[in-house]
Amino acid sequence: MQVAVVALVAAAIGVLLGLLSPVTIPIGFARYTAVALLAGLDSIFGAFKAYIAGSYEPRVFVTGLVTNMALAGGLTFVGDKIGVDLSIAAIVAFGVRIFNNLASIRRHYL
Repeated sequence: MQVAVVALVAAAIGVLLGLLSPVTIPIGFARYTAVALLAGLDSIFGAFKAYIAGSYEPRVFVTGLVTNMALAGGLTFVGDKIGVDLSIAAIVAFGVRIFNNLASIRRHYL
């Protein structure tokens, strides 16, 4: 349980630093940032679900995080080049996975 508390505190500090940071993202990269953020959240919630189940592997988390973010960004980039909004596919896929992971986490604690 201590790991979960540390993770939540670190996430809260990260969000606070991000909100207070003077860094701005150019509008051209906004879609890439959005799908990368969703992919990251999917990996984080998946890791938390695996931690609860006792099957968490750091290597799987890191490779999944990088792969998901690269795939989401790549789909968005290819979609921009061919004139099709493929970022919607990434948004739907990662959104569904996030809600499924949250549902599993909620069921575990209830």
